[in-house]
Amino acid sequence: MASPDKKAFLLRIDPALWAEIERLASAELRSANAEVEYLLREALKGRGISHKPAEKSPPKAIS
Repeated sequence: MASPDKKAFLLRIDPALWAEIERLASAELRSANAEVEYLLREALKGRGISHKPAEKSPPKAIS
């Protein structure tokens, strides 16, 4: 199930590359989506770019 606080997008990727991502994800006990997000964060960190998580809005009160 997709998290409502995350941006969804379509990604076209080479099937062999996707198979490697799935293999890594399985070894790390992550979903393939979480593995892609992890790899992107690592790539940004390698370039000296710090990731700041988006602020979550507080839950709405039920009236």
